[in-house]
Amino acid sequence: MSENIEKTRCLIIGSGPAGYTAAIYAGRADLKPIVYEGMQPGGQLTITTEVDNFPGYPEGIKGPEMMEDLKKQAQRFDADVRWGNITEVDFSQKPFKALADDGKTIMADSVIIATGASARWLGLESEQEFMGAGVSACATCDGYFYRGKDVAIVGGGDTACEEATYLAKLARKVYLIHRRDELRASKAMQNKVFDTPNIEVIWDSTTKEIVGEKQGFMKAVNGAIIENLKTGEIRKLDVEGFFVAIGHSPNAQIFKGQVNLDENGYIITEPGKTATNVEGVFAAGDVQDHHYRQAITAAGTGCMAAIEAERYLAS
Repeated sequence: MSENIEKTRCLIIGSGPAGYTAAIYAGRADLKPIVYEGMQPGGQLTITTEVDNFPGYPEGIKGPEMMEDLKKQAQRFDADVRWGNITEVDFSQKPFKALADDGKTIMADSVIIATGASARWLGLESEQEFMGAGVSACATCDGYFYRGKDVAIVGGGDTACEEATYLAKLARKVYLIHRRDELRASKAMQNKVFDTPNIEVIWDSTTKEIVGEKQGFMKAVNGAIIENLKTGEIRKLDVEGFFVAIGHSPNAQIFKGQVNLDENGYIITEPGKTATNVEGVFAAGDVQDHHYRQAITAAGTGCMAAIEAERYLAS
């Protein structure tokens, strides 16, 4: 076999809580998995400062630190963790074939896809500058840090309304910024927003800039500059948290035509399982979960995928 062609019982594509947990379980099952981490090793948790809702960390932990812990645990059980991307796959025959950007061709008896999903952002430079220092794409993850404070959230769909009502239980005031004059959310979700007294919907508006304080490496959001698209009026919202809820994009483009995807591009798995329509190919984490999108649920499906892969190989 060519030195550029490798054989493995289990290939894990992606990292984060799903990929690393799958690697821990696959490694303990003596599958000696090969893991390609992707361009953002550790996934979305690497852009999260404090993680307070993952069991086992009573004092909380920084996202990158937790991902490094999971990675080391996987490596302890002989997972071959590699930085880099899988750029192309062929699931039409077995063993499955995957091409990596390091020039390797991986022939795998089973595959676990854990490529996650990426939050959609507004595209502002200041948005990236204050990422993890007041800017977030997950109210459930980070809302706790803004108890009693004023926050803003951008969006108009069910997710934005759900996160706005969640934040309203913690924050003093929630501004829901929407670029149109009506919400896209379901009537039930709209009614929840309108019935929550500390949510103020700002219609026909877009965010121009996020502003804050910068002292060396320390940064903190203290406001958002918004523009009314009808009147041109510019105003500043005095907020300490800025949440973006305009959707997520699953990182599943290279699997199109290889496994079944839903209308939004998420990988379809069997109910209650991680199995795809291709026998021997499994999907875990946010690439197949557009509902919860939490580190703990991603880790749970990573565990499920590895167990299902082990049983598939044993059969």
